[in-house]
Amino acid sequence: MQSLHRVRDRLVGERTALVNQIRAVLLERGITIPQGRRKLANVLAVLLDDTTDKGPALSPRIRALVNDMCAEWTALDRRIATYDDEFVATARANQAARRLTTIPGIGVLNATALSAAVGNGATFARGRDFAAWLGLVPRQSTTGGKPKLLGISKRGNKYLRKLLIHGARSAMPSLLASATPLGTWLRGLVTRVHKNVATVALANKLARIAWG
Repeated sequence: MQSLHRVRDRLVGERTALVNQIRAVLLERGITIPQGRRKLANVLAVLLDDTTDKGPALSPRIRALVNDMCAEWTALDRRIATYDDEFVATARANQAARRLTTIPGIGVLNATALSAAVGNGATFARGRDFAAWLGLVPRQSTTGGKPKLLGISKRGNKYLRKLLIHGARSAMPSLLASATPLGTWLRGLVTRVHKNVATVALANKLARIAWG
């Protein structure tokens, strides 16, 4: 399962690089597109439509080049979706993964990766140890006998840390609107710290909940 996640992550990286290259090719021709794959796909649908004259014109060679890159993009989407379908099937058949998906911000991708990497979490004595292993706890520096907390350590499993931070970011809007204890804690936190700091703190909290 961890090998499947590594291959999928590589494909996602290739897709991101390809999408950025398509944007660069269009930008060189004065075509600026807002962030987001869906917005890019919508603009490309218009640019490459032979039945309409909307939008700036592309030379035949550049049109063929972009068409070829779009075909590669579609192929990557299809391969990534195949892995996603397999993760869904695995999560449904795995009790630990099903339980993890009940936690806000933890979907099928996070659940299968977590269950494959740490099993039942017995390796860690407490949730904080698990969060520290993921690199989601602050680094500490002591000067003159006074400890000072810095940014997160970023040690441990980089892939799991990334998944948890992405999950926390996606869960923040619904949690901020909820009346749950986690939502109350998060609303108090965002009034005191930057949103990115709150996102990482929420990821830390989710990791501890997952361990429990």
